Amino acid sequence: MTAVSSLTYYPIKACRGFDLRAANVERMGLENDRRLMVISLENRFLTQREYPKFALVTPTLQNGSITLSAPGFDSLQFPVKASGHTFPVQIWGSHGVPAVDQGDETAEWFSEWLDAPVRLVRIADGYKRKVNAEYAVNEDDHTGFADGYPILLIAEESLQDLNSRLDSPLPMNRFRPNLVVKGCEPFAEDGWKRIRIGDVEMAPVKPCARCKVTTIDKETLATSKEPLKTLGIFRRHELGAIFGMNVIPLNEGRIEVGMSVEILA
Repeated sequence: MTAVSSLTYYPIKACRGFDLRAANVERMGLENDRRLMVISLENRFLTQREYPKFALVTPTLQNGSITLSAPGFDSLQFPVKASGHTFPVQIWGSHGVPAVDQGDETAEWFSEWLDAPVRLVRIADGYKRKVNAEYAVNEDDHTGFADGYPILLIAEESLQDLNSRLDSPLPMNRFRPNLVVKGCEPFAEDGWKRIRIGDVEMAPVKPCARCKVTTIDKETLATSKEPLKTLGIFRRHELGAIFGMNVIPLNEGRIEVGMSVEILA
């Protein structure tokens, strides 16, 4: 481990693009993050890849209940169910993931919004959906309904560098990070192996290969070839066009916007 006198510090700027000033970090990721998922009637996960209108849905969590809202649509409030009708669902290559159905009212709300028959589920308590063993630090490293890893981290300077290459700059919400840091060189996060925020130590383990979700404007739903076209030129990797780092928490604790990010290795 690097000596304390040699540590580099960068502050957290934001979490997930919302006005989230603090969060509890669990081994699965930020508390309550990616615990819910909309599925088809075949019990398979659905995303903005199939339904860009997901981007216009705003969930607000308060006291164990969620309010769903969308433009020109009646809002819905419902208590999150941690128990009840449970059945296996699929997300990417993970089959048989136990999930708790969130009821007919939420299913109807999303079905009407998407104009497709769907249901809303919550990952069952106690289930550990393991990350790819090739990138795991510990045998029990796991995530919820995120694509593959508990946390996504991006440096603000990395977005600034990307935007300097684009005709029209993009906001950070195109990339949906959990953590945004500032004060480092562009793409410095690519080389970090261990970081610490407060009492929470984390391991950036894998570059994040980007998909067409990044090409969807989160306000207008208009699509374009960017940023994938430009990332494919100067951020080409064997995994694809990369931007941001997938991160695994190594312990649990609380983090707040403005905290220093210590680069341990």
